[in-house]
Amino acid sequence: MAKTTTFSKEQYLKWYESMYMMRKFEEKLSQLYIQRTFGGFLHLYIGQEAVVAGAVSATLPEDNMITAYRCHAHPIGKGTDIRYMMAELYGKTTGLSKGKGGSMHMFDVSKKVFGGHGIVGGQIPLGAGLAFADKYKGNNNITMCSMGDGAIRQGALHEAFNMAMIWELPVIFIIENNKYAMGTSVERTSNVTELYKIGLGYDMPSESVDGMDVEAVHNAIAKAAKHCREGKGPYLLEMETYRYKGHSMSDPRKYRTKDEEEKYQTNDPIEKVLQTIKKNKYATEKQLDVIHEKVKQQIIEAIKFAEDSPLPEPDDMYNEIYAEPNYPFIKD
Repeated sequence: MAKTTTFSKEQYLKWYESMYMMRKFEEKLSQLYIQRTFGGFLHLYIGQEAVVAGAVSATLPEDNMITAYRCHAHPIGKGTDIRYMMAELYGKTTGLSKGKGGSMHMFDVSKKVFGGHGIVGGQIPLGAGLAFADKYKGNNNITMCSMGDGAIRQGALHEAFNMAMIWELPVIFIIENNKYAMGTSVERTSNVTELYKIGLGYDMPSESVDGMDVEAVHNAIAKAAKHCREGKGPYLLEMETYRYKGHSMSDPRKYRTKDEEEKYQTNDPIEKVLQTIKKNKYATEKQLDVIHEKVKQQIIEAIKFAEDSPLPEPDDMYNEIYAEPNYPFIKD
């Protein structure tokens, strides 16, 4: 019997293509990194794709998104051209940050993606700041500020939560709880393992969400976004998810059991969407193959674009360090 759905055929297909691109893009990055095609650090999001896909579908293109250094899926979900992402990883001038940021600093203002931040927890007050700017301007935009379960140990979280509540800022704080801060489990670092409860100390509306289910993510984000747009202040969502890979490419994952990993892999968020598509006959195998081939070709084109792009010149390191002042009341 086909699963009863509350979303359209088009939405499931859009979710599937977006999440499939996130997965395949990062699988290719893993291969390229092992081949030493590019350097730096590489933190993969594989397994967590539903969090971004559901957040994007439940919000508007003009809404802000900011996150930490596990940040490839977020711009993909928002529609960033993966050619410029790949070029950034290669350190090329055509990259999103002209090759100066790399994997940990994906940034696309045109899509309202404000990082990619390498400082653990550093994006949390920045997310509150983005929301403050929108409230100050009087528009209807909200900010989605994502963080890992390790980042919530930073004091900046508490300062940002307090100010966000005082000023009723339109920000959704999203804890992407993938169970491990690097190699340390949540249980070993906190007596509060239901992380959404952290918001309750500030009287912030807070909920736990199945982050492996894109439908659940969409519904939770939609509810929180409505709350923010109505001027009621911030919202906290704990997305219960799981990263299939290690913290970074150098992590052998010895702190996890194979049984644990297999348990979560049987609950794969992309496979769940695929099964819904098949059960409801939203696409034939041939139509799905078209999506797969489209994604494959886009990744091939992105690699070629990155390989063909120029490297920065030595003097480029001095450019764009500071923003150019643009004060209308100052005259030469």
